[in-house]
Amino acid sequence: MTEIKNVVVLGSSGSIGCQALEVIRAHADRFRVLGLCVGSDSDALQAQAGEFGATHTGIGADAAAELASLEEADIVLNAIVGAAGLKASLAALTAGKILALANKESLVAGGELCLAAAAAGGGRVEAVDSEHAAIAQCLDGRDLRTVERIILTASGGPFRTRASLDDVTPEEALKHPTWAMGPKITIDSATLMNKGLEVIEAHFLFGFSYDQIDVVVHPQSVVHGIVCFIDGSILQQAGPADMRIPIQAALSYPDRIASEGARLDLATIGSLEFEAVDHQRFPALGLAYEVGRKGATFPAVLNAANEVAVEAFLAGRLAFTGITSVIEETLSLHEPLDATELDAVLEADAWARSEATRLMSVATVTGGAQ
Repeated sequence: MTEIKNVVVLGSSGSIGCQALEVIRAHADRFRVLGLCVGSDSDALQAQAGEFGATHTGIGADAAAELASLEEADIVLNAIVGAAGLKASLAALTAGKILALANKESLVAGGELCLAAAAAGGGRVEAVDSEHAAIAQCLDGRDLRTVERIILTASGGPFRTRASLDDVTPEEALKHPTWAMGPKITIDSATLMNKGLEVIEAHFLFGFSYDQIDVVVHPQSVVHGIVCFIDGSILQQAGPADMRIPIQAALSYPDRIASEGARLDLATIGSLEFEAVDHQRFPALGLAYEVGRKGATFPAVLNAANEVAVEAFLAGRLAFTGITSVIEETLSLHEPLDATELDAVLEADAWARSEATRLMSVATVTGGAQ
């Protein structure tokens, strides 16, 4: 008889959280919802707890950290949006849990901290991002010394072929061509900052240098990750653009279980396209590489400034092209701190939010409001 795993879902009312609950609902013989946490949507929390019989619930980041370390929990799925998820990730890893990580910001802002927490507490990370889940499947059980480089794929977002980005509206940026996601990650995909954050995440997840991590644009979003070996061969993982697939893979690892989702029809797809990233049009990706190589608290500042700038764009207070400008200017003013200390990372995060807000208020880097 298969053992039923107790799962805590953090950010359960968001896009990933809701899809995770779909997976759990479809596999009630394998997973049980032990705990649920939301940012603020108490109505959704009450409805979900009632359906799944969750015995532990909470609202907010502090509650998430408490739920992440519940003794009975086997798996903690962290789908909180933004750096607010860092403390919960640290709590889960310190408590020796399996951390199904959809909150890439935990590794971007606190990668060193998460690695240390996992080493001390015995927890492990299972990637939920489709790209990292793909890389993990291609690497599974292989000698990493045989790997030359890894490649993350990017759809290119809604503006891959658009001539000018000066007049982009939030409504246009939220229309992703292949994925259905929450608003923040959808905007990040439009600027390609999401891929930049994923590059930093991949560095901490797999231990490869930034020179070994590439990005290629793949508009169909069929191939999610590629591993290139030292003998010239490559492995790639492909599948439908459905986040329930990597969520299920993270929850069930090392098992692979059946699902009722869509299947790829390669004959219908016909051909797959790959192209280089246009760094001039999408400077956020190059900025993320630069920040990743600098290390210290620069990635935390990148992430925090991006969160503030994206929120301003969605609210109509900042131009689309101003997002990266705000981040770049904030980074230029940062005095790095020790990223192995949680207080320093939190200090850098708070400083970056304040500084990015100040910069937008004096209109030095906005690129014009919508």
